[in-house]
Amino acid sequence: MSLKALTEYTDAVSEFHLEGDYLIGGLFDIHPVSTPLRHLRPEAIDCSSQPISLSNYRKFQTMRFTVEEINNSTTLLPNVSLGYEIFDHCSDISNFPGIFDLISINGLIEPWTEGHQNVSSVVAVTGPFTSTQAINVAPLFMADLIPMVSYSSSSSVFSYKINYGSFLRTAHPNSDTIEVIVNILLHFNWRWVAFLNSDNDYGLDGLDIFRERIEKTEICMGYSKALNENSDYSNIFKQINAYRISVIIVFSPISFVEPLLDSAIRLNITNKVWVASDSWSLNKELPKKEGLKHIGTVVGVSQPVVPIPGFREFIYSTDRQHLCGETGQLRLCNQVYNCSELSDEDIYAADPSFSFFVYSAIYAIAHALHNTLQCGAGRCINNMTVYPHMVLAELKKSNFTLLNQNIHFDENGDPGFGSYSVVFWNHRGEAQEVGFYHFYPSANFSINDSEIQWHTNGEIPVSMCSQECSVGFAEKPNGNHECCFTCEICPNGTYINTTEDPYTCVSCPDGEWSAEGSTSCSLRVVEFVPFTDAGAVVIMVAALVLVGLNLAVSVLFAINFNTPVVRSAGGPMCFLILICLTLSSLSVYFYFGQPTAASCVFRFLPFLLFYTVCLACFVVRSFQIVCIFKIAAKLPKLYSWWMKYHGQWLVITVASAIQALLLLIGYSFDPPKPFNETFWYQDKIVLDCDINFTATISSVFLLLLLCGLCFIFSYMGKDLPKNYNEAKSITFCLLLLILTWIFFATEYILYYGKYILTLNALAVLSSLYSFLLWYFLPKCVIIIFQPQRNTQQYFQGLIQSYTKTISQ
Repeated sequence: MSLKALTEYTDAVSEFHLEGDYLIGGLFDIHPVSTPLRHLRPEAIDCSSQPISLSNYRKFQTMRFTVEEINNSTTLLPNVSLGYEIFDHCSDISNFPGIFDLISINGLIEPWTEGHQNVSSVVAVTGPFTSTQAINVAPLFMADLIPMVSYSSSSSVFSYKINYGSFLRTAHPNSDTIEVIVNILLHFNWRWVAFLNSDNDYGLDGLDIFRERIEKTEICMGYSKALNENSDYSNIFKQINAYRISVIIVFSPISFVEPLLDSAIRLNITNKVWVASDSWSLNKELPKKEGLKHIGTVVGVSQPVVPIPGFREFIYSTDRQHLCGETGQLRLCNQVYNCSELSDEDIYAADPSFSFFVYSAIYAIAHALHNTLQCGAGRCINNMTVYPHMVLAELKKSNFTLLNQNIHFDENGDPGFGSYSVVFWNHRGEAQEVGFYHFYPSANFSINDSEIQWHTNGEIPVSMCSQECSVGFAEKPNGNHECCFTCEICPNGTYINTTEDPYTCVSCPDGEWSAEGSTSCSLRVVEFVPFTDAGAVVIMVAALVLVGLNLAVSVLFAINFNTPVVRSAGGPMCFLILICLTLSSLSVYFYFGQPTAASCVFRFLPFLLFYTVCLACFVVRSFQIVCIFKIAAKLPKLYSWWMKYHGQWLVITVASAIQALLLLIGYSFDPPKPFNETFWYQDKIVLDCDINFTATISSVFLLLLLCGLCFIFSYMGKDLPKNYNEAKSITFCLLLLILTWIFFATEYILYYGKYILTLNALAVLSSLYSFLLWYFLPKCVIIIFQPQRNTQQYFQGLIQSYTKTISQ
């Protein structure tokens, strides 16, 4: 392929071309095409017909200055002259003639073969400016491993060396820029943001990286939109306001940012924070735009401005008017610029972003060529054929110091040096540095908040979908974004740990409690009635007194066993009742102290079993009283049968055996066991015993049945002789028993503290004392203090008198 037709040669000097022993290609977006050009026939694009970009022209001049500085150096590439061939790469897809010129040899493009003698004098290329431009042209350079050292292409795709083996860059990849932006958001606690990106490789790559980066943070992207020449800015801002987003990240080149901010001013968009990427944060014209201060506050990420010594003098010493006036300058396609209104001051004052990256890229190529030519001691090998891949090999090993920065590349060809600045657009229309992010040797981020003049009267703006929940509240998601939620207070027995999981109220472990809206649990107070409790001591002493009284009554009854009072009270049955009352009192002691499996069993077993025997005895005793005075007279045969077969002992034995069997079955199925009562008191654990209602209901029912029968039989004897009050005594004892347990049941329903155990023990003890005091004690009084009533004649008189009365 011949490129001769594309060139016109003259002897005039051009800023785009410099002869040298080795050439460096340069691709700069001097006249950027802002909108796609449409044409009806094939034609080469004329970049100079587009408006000039002062910032990109400044980068172009930086390359020229750097080459000149290297050529004037006595230590770097001694006796070797560097030249350049620079093209105005103004379009993403229409600038291939310049690329073909760089990779051609004598106007022809030939596949590279081993040992061929025709070698291009272009050993490396720097540029182009945008990621899309680099993606389009890079394959042409990658094929022959011609080094491309980009000064601004930041898309992450270039880090994949399989596709871009000879691509290196001095500009940081998008991932680094996004890292700084995310750190700014986290620093100011901005959790609800919009992301506007250019609809090209640069912007779309930034969006993907941002999405991935914020996945494990509390930042939510509430809205995103790709910007192009057809964007409806009115609708974009309407959506942002509808979502109540206060922070807008604009990851786009200046060509899309300018119409965006113009629309914001025109539509009266206010009270926003604009986070600028490094592609426009140092722009000189935008901060001075009228009405910009009303749209909010602009902060951004920028490349640090590194002053390049001698560059100012170089700009001011260039005779641009002479160059522009040369009508016969060397003209290759897109090697001309519209410089009619340029001034040295305008060029030097233009956005300096990426200028140092151009400077370091050229120096990296020069150092690589220096090492390839084995330069040293003021000389280089001058009879050596230098292939681009040889320079590439040395580029990858770059390690030199330039303006106090150590220039080197990592295994992906990305820079291993540099930092970012955090800037704020102040009221003077300047980008004021207020912070930094250093990548090397370790990440170091800092912002001076006090230097930023916020649009919110000094207060840091807030951008959240939902306000943070108060302490003790859990975040319940409301929609698709984690940042949008409602706040619900954590109920009793739960807590919220916002550092680990702000969305879930965690139940407190066993043995701990929490009030409503807690952030931690507290240990519950463990409560039980100890043996040293005053109430417990009184009840246990009363139980001992009961045992002593039972023993005394037993001795008294034994001495007076053959007297009418003892025999009418039940005779031998009295001793069984007194023994059972004594054994039932054992239950009282097990209501105190910390419950164990054994204490829970003995808390209920003695009372249920032996009190059943007591009630069975009184049932029989009540029945016998009725029989003696009523059935004996009217049904003598029944009375005879009862006496012959000892019916009273048969009933007692059967009732006792049934109760023992029921207790054995119930306790085998599910015995009483220690239980932590936590339901009624959130801050306490009341140690109690758990009884299975199903397993014990039969035993309790039997006890109630005996009590009922006893009451019925004793009540039937209410009209017995006044002075013969056996039935009346039993009835009164049963009434006391019933009232005692009604009182306890009422307290059990109303009160749930530890002293319910004391009341339970008191109810048991009262049940035992009711029979001792109101059945046995009156008989003891007769035996001791009224012996005249304890005679056979006295009792026979009562019986005869009652028999005459009922016979009439």
